[in-house]
Amino acid sequence: MSITLDPWGHTAVEDYEKLLEEFGIKPIKDIVDFYSLDHHYFKRNVIFGHRDFDLWLEKLSSKSRVAALTGFMPSGSPHLGTAMVYEELKYLQQKGAHVKVVIADAEAYAVRREDRNGLIKRGLEFVAHAIAWGINPEEAEFYFQTNMTSSYYRLIQMFSRKVTEAEMRAIYGEVSPAKIIAALTQVADILHLQLEEYGGYKYVLVPVGVDQDPHLRLTRDIADRFEHELGLKRPASIYHKLLRGLDGNKMSKSRPEYAIHLDDPVELAEKKLINALTGGRATAEEQRKLGGEPLKCMIFELYTYHLVKDNNELREIYTDCVSGKILCGACKKKAAAKLRELLVDHRNKYNEVINQVEKYIEKPSF
Repeated sequence: MSITLDPWGHTAVEDYEKLLEEFGIKPIKDIVDFYSLDHHYFKRNVIFGHRDFDLWLEKLSSKSRVAALTGFMPSGSPHLGTAMVYEELKYLQQKGAHVKVVIADAEAYAVRREDRNGLIKRGLEFVAHAIAWGINPEEAEFYFQTNMTSSYYRLIQMFSRKVTEAEMRAIYGEVSPAKIIAALTQVADILHLQLEEYGGYKYVLVPVGVDQDPHLRLTRDIADRFEHELGLKRPASIYHKLLRGLDGNKMSKSRPEYAIHLDDPVELAEKKLINALTGGRATAEEQRKLGGEPLKCMIFELYTYHLVKDNNELREIYTDCVSGKILCGACKKKAAAKLRELLVDHRNKYNEVINQVEKYIEKPSF
């Protein structure tokens, strides 16, 4: 059975190895050591696949003009899944990449039919959260799609010439005019940095969850078709596993009860965590005898992605679980304390940023 990736839906992936084969994504593990990728996302295979990331890294090491660009749809509020992309951008910026962040307000308005004023307000909040997470705003760019200049929109119109409706359906399944325009707008988001007007960054990397790969496949095809006319090059991409919701399904802004949002009151976040699905056995006695199953556990996933940076500490948590040394209640309390520390620290930084965020991004006029 084939895997369907829906960038506008609620994709849940169980078999990442199969996904690599089906969509021609290269495994990240083959290049982690060679390029000294020291972030725990790479070491733990949280970022598990890529397209041309090795070529992008070569350009980075040779001091070529490279950029990392990704976007956020400002529906709902950012959660710990969103923060994975913030974390990746922060790391890439520290490595020397120019970072640019898209607020996909045009897409949210057309596809999600969101209220315009709410989109702008939440877009500013997404940027403030990104800065609070550690992206240096002095060395980054942030923009709303609807606030871009004419050259950006000219790209969208030109791209429409060399793509067919049949191709769009093959990539996305059922499409509408709004989805077609949104997809071509995302292509412009990814490729516009290559124009001299926008910096002339010929080597662009897009860090995303794997559910967004349809956009990257379309973008790479369109870049090929405009290579001679506009001098465009294929973007590179890296893909992280999808942080699951606390019930074991995809974490989503549209399912707030199963997601830990960055603006959740700490007490609410802790309550959500305490009620999360675990890999525990039916009884304490059985768990002491057989051990838990951390790879099925949402708490261990939070440790892996966000709460524990030290590999030795994570290994100890894993061993204590599978040996039955620790039960789920005690493990959840430990995770809740780490989550509290993370959220309190982030909220303090966010509060420092939010009132000055318009220094770093211009609001659309309507």
